[in-house]
This record gives sequence, structure tokens and C-alpha cells, in this order.
Amino acid sequence: MSFTYPLATSSWDQAEFDALDRVIKSDMFSMGPEVRAFEEEFAALFGAKHALMVNSGSSANLLMTAALFFTKNPDLRLARGDEVIVPAVSWSTTYYPLGQYGLRMKFVDIDRETLNYDLDALEAAITDKTKALMVVNLLGNPNDFDALKRLTEPRGIVMIEDNCESMGATFGGKQAGTFGVMGTYSCFFSHHISTMEGGVVVTDDEEIYHVMLSLRAHGWTRNLPKFNHVTGEKSDDPFEESFRFVLPGYNLRPLEMSGALGREQIRKLPGLIDGRRANGALVQQHLADHPRFMIQREIGKSSWFGFSLVLRDAYAGTRAQVVKDLIAAGFECRPIVAGNFAKNEVMQYFDFDIHDTLRNADYIDANGLFVGNHHYPLDEAIAALASV
Repeated sequence: MSFTYPLATSSWDQAEFDALDRVIKSDMFSMGPEVRAFEEEFAALFGAKHALMVNSGSSANLLMTAALFFTKNPDLRLARGDEVIVPAVSWSTTYYPLGQYGLRMKFVDIDRETLNYDLDALEAAITDKTKALMVVNLLGNPNDFDALKRLTEPRGIVMIEDNCESMGATFGGKQAGTFGVMGTYSCFFSHHISTMEGGVVVTDDEEIYHVMLSLRAHGWTRNLPKFNHVTGEKSDDPFEESFRFVLPGYNLRPLEMSGALGREQIRKLPGLIDGRRANGALVQQHLADHPRFMIQREIGKSSWFGFSLVLRDAYAGTRAQVVKDLIAAGFECRPIVAGNFAKNEVMQYFDFDIHDTLRNADYIDANGLFVGNHHYPLDEAIAALASV
């Protein structure tokens, strides 16, 4: 079905096609200099010391979780059975790596207006058993990191960020994704930049960075610097180091094409974010008092991945009709990420608790949806949305 107002559109132009052609002519398609250049440019743009590109945002979350199991830093290292707090609303691969590594997830409710953590519920959920906090910046909206730091830092709780939906969002002038020990980004087609498939992990911790360099490519030493935090010192013999495996890693490497595309896309990113924010301001102006649904309350500066619509109490239970009305008006729409993820059948395979109730997550699960945002003006779409 063709939609007048789709969820996602391309931000590519001739620059991206030229980048692909550049890689084809180089005859080097596996991870190489284009990926490395993208990583350096990404780290510089986001104010991080290190950036590591992988083949998807989901893989970025896997790599971030794995690194905490193989770091030598006792203040950061996690073990099977450790408790990690997670928000009840997010995407599946926020949770899967945590469960796959045997961590015990504690689900905490979200705020119905911001769609991020309910800070009162979060504070009540933290105990002496809490080892880590997974922060998810949902639909472009950064969390209140001042509040999160007050809750985590005195207890030595490790904070990591799933920022896959919120590239370019800021809080207090600092980029979302750079507040925790590590943060992840997605470069999938529907996200703020597109490298076809792709993701990034950033960190300021050099040891964590070296661990991820090894884990990303089979757990071998080949991509590590001569002096590193994983093996200490490598041999100068490339033959000896070519198949030396030291960590139980993966193959999460991106293609050179993705790296080349990323370089062109991040040059455009400030303008892409400005366009999304302009549309976000227009949505706030025209839909703040909509009688049928409420919009997301911004924390810091959102990069407005999309526009959430949560039915007001008087209209609770009528989402199916709203979806029909939106489709009739030309809007492609989806549930708000995966709704209350704790309700999914897949949770039978993981170790988890639920703190108190997930009342707001349940409400979002039944009465929430979102429509797309883009980097170009959406005046006509927003006017149509306001009239639904």
C-alpha cells in the first residue's frame, strides 16, 4: 500500500551514489579504510573518544553488552545473574543481549508523556542488587540525565545507553548516547542517517574500546593495536597474530559500502536534525491540545524520530478506529516501538522481574501509536494530522 505520509523516506542524493561507486572502484568491500574514516568522523561529531561501526544497531547493543562481561575493570564488569534495570517500552534488541548473557532484567514503568523512564518508579526500583541501568532514549527524546546520574553515580551503577532511535538528540548541550559508559546508534534506513544496515557504539573508555575491537571480529587480536588492554603487547609477526583468538567474539563487521555511505550521511546530519526539529516544533504548536490524543513531552532537545500519538483517557480503547482514520488520511503508522515488552511471549526464555506495576507501559501498549517524521518540511502532513 502506498501512503501519502510514509514512516520513512530516503535522505540520499548523488553523494551517496558516488560513495558507493568509490567503493566499487576500490575493489575492497569488507571492513576497511572507509569504515575507519567514518568511525573517526562520527566520534569527532558526537564528542566521543572512540566510535566503533558494526553491521546494525542491534549488533551495537550486543557488542555493548558483551564488552561488560570481558572488561578487566571490576567497577564495570558484569556477570550472569546480575540485575540490570530496563524500561518497559523499547525495541526487542534492547533486551535480547541482556537476556542472552544471563542478566536478570528488572522492568520499570515509563512516563506516559515523555515515554522514557518514570523517574519515581526508577528510584524505587533501584536496590543494592542493581548493577547496571539500560537507558533508552525513545523516539528521539533524551532522558533526564541529571536525574539519572543522581540515582546511579552514588551507587556505582553502570549506565549504558540504547540511543538507536535518538541520534542527534541532546541534553544540556551534550549528545545523547555519550552519557553512559557506552552508547549505541542505528543507521538503518528509517533512522536519522542511513547506511543501508549499520550501527555504532561510542565510548570514552579505551579498555572497553579495545575489548570491542576484538569482540567485533571473531575475538581475534588482528584489529588490536600493538599495545592494548586485552593482550598487553602483540607480536610484530602478522602471521602469528592473524588467527590468534582471545575472546569469544562474533562477526559484527560492517561493509565498506556502509562506511562510505555513513561519511556522506553524517556531513548532512546537522541539517537533517534541524529539519526534524522544525517539524517537531510545528507538531507541538498544532497538536499540543489535540482533543483525541497527546503528543510526546520533550526532554532536552529531541531529534524527533517520529511523532507519538497517545489516546487521551476519554478515547482509551479506540486505537483501532484511530489507525483506520489515519490510514484513510494517508498516514502509515505503527505501535510505539514494541509496547510493553514484558508482555511478549519471548520473555519465557529470559530471567526477569517486574517492579511494581507497568501501568503506563500497558496504557501505551493498548492506546499508543506513532507516525513518521522526516528531514524536509511537513506542514501539509501536520495540518492533516491535526484534523484527524
